[in-house]
Amino acid sequence: MPTLLVVHHTTSPPLHAMLDAVISGATDRRIEDVDVVVRAALAATAVDALGADGYVLGTPANLGSMSGALKHFFDTVYYPCLEDTKGRPYALYVHGNNDTTGAVRGVEAIATGLRWKPARPALSVLGQPGKGDLDACWELGATVAAGLTLDT
Repeated sequence: MPTLLVVHHTTSPPLHAMLDAVISGATDRRIEDVDVVVRAALAATAVDALGADGYVLGTPANLGSMSGALKHFFDTVYYPCLEDTKGRPYALYVHGNNDTTGAVRGVEAIATGLRWKPARPALSVLGQPGKGDLDACWELGATVAAGLTLDT
């Protein structure tokens, strides 16, 4: 059974709502036989990343960059995962108050270095997430999870 690892740094109510929507999509009952593992960025390990078949990453945009916690996750897993996770799909959601460009660029650069493949474009939400934003988060989770069933 494929495993989807959701690694997140959830520091605010908007990010919590986005994470809940991602998890709801990834665990939709119509998507069978995918194990969804959710880890806070500071708790996720190389063992988690190596054991996953795909990834959803969530971060706030902090001072023009991804959160320090998500950067810590990447620092922890980069070299242990460099060869063994190449080609795996990932998706990203980012919340910011006024700009998410730097956070998206930073995550995409690291994912490119890991040779992970984007399952879909990054999802950026500015300000309070509306229904459309949360629907897009749900779709992001569902898309990556469903895609893992096609890859196995």
